Amino acid sequence: MKTLTPAQQKAYQNLNIDTSHRVILSLDGGGVRGILTLQLLKKIEEIAGIPCYQFCDMVAGTSTGAIIAGLIAFGKTAAEIEQLYIQFVTKVFIRKSLLANRFINPPAYDKKNYREALKSVLGDITLEQTNRKTGVDMMITAKDVTDNEETFFNCFEVNGEIKNVFKDALLRTVMEATMSAPTYFSPLERFIDGGTTTYNNPSLAALLEAICYSGKGKYQADKITMFSLGTGTKVLSVTPDQAASPTGPDAYFWLNYVMDESGQDASSMQTDVFRSPLLQLNYRRFQISLNCEAMQLLPDNDISGIHAVNANRISGLTKEDLNGISMDDVSKFDLLKAIGQAMTDYIMKENKFTKDLNNTPTHRDELVTAFYGVKKIQPLISQAGWVNGLPS
Repeated sequence: MKTLTPAQQKAYQNLNIDTSHRVILSLDGGGVRGILTLQLLKKIEEIAGIPCYQFCDMVAGTSTGAIIAGLIAFGKTAAEIEQLYIQFVTKVFIRKSLLANRFINPPAYDKKNYREALKSVLGDITLEQTNRKTGVDMMITAKDVTDNEETFFNCFEVNGEIKNVFKDALLRTVMEATMSAPTYFSPLERFIDGGTTTYNNPSLAALLEAICYSGKGKYQADKITMFSLGTGTKVLSVTPDQAASPTGPDAYFWLNYVMDESGQDASSMQTDVFRSPLLQLNYRRFQISLNCEAMQLLPDNDISGIHAVNANRISGLTKEDLNGISMDDVSKFDLLKAIGQAMTDYIMKENKFTKDLNNTPTHRDELVTAFYGVKKIQPLISQAGWVNGLPS
């Protein structure tokens, strides 16, 4: 059983965590949208009274979430990571050349500056050395295209021993592998972004690794509190006419659609499983839709200082302001930070991070909107004449 220090006991009390539980922090991928996640983490640390690395037993992350997770495991506070994150973003998203383009002449960006920035912060510390430094177990996701399988860069200390295959891997190398998103960046040899797998939200993989594999015996399924933080999700609505005749090349349209939706669907499925009776852990998910409907639910904070949009308050954000905030859209960096701050204010009013942020009747995320179009399509799909009259 985990022995808590007085500071950890206070953190557990403030966050309403059972003292017999181990804490897993899981962070989604999402490019520059990671700045939204950091607003939540700063508030969690403020409530706890100590940094995440001092009360979390394990961190897991994909892509931008893995960058944050790795820095937590290294011993950085959320506020320190935010400052480093801002530096990384300004150095990462620099065009590889004037002709660089994701689809015509990929990759769009050069990782040289990012690699150098990571080395300046982390040096050549290994996963094992990182674990020995802070005591935080970790899991970082990537995709091995040569062996065609997900790769989990794990490092767990169990009874004083660390036996993981990648324990001697450099932390900065792993943190580069997980963010090497195709068309945006070159692969790290055989490894590409973990967000290309079903684990852009790494929660389920983290739980399985903790209780069944690397952390077996240390973590128990019914004695875990998991904080799962999203980076904001896009709710894409394609009309039947748009689906039949997309704007621009069909391949370009559907490639982007499938890449976005497959990751989001996998994340939603994991969340549904966690909220079902199948699992007994204390699960706390915090996610938001990046659309006007969700903005209306947030505190109407002042955003007049943000030059990328015309709105003066959160409620004034338009569809054009919010649509298509891609992982490399640095122009929306300050807006994403403001949305994260407003989301934090909402959570503080609702539950102060002490429980799951879900709509109890539907078991869906409270700040993730849906269209609920079943009633409209249900009578049509039952009619033979309707389907017979559709284009084939």
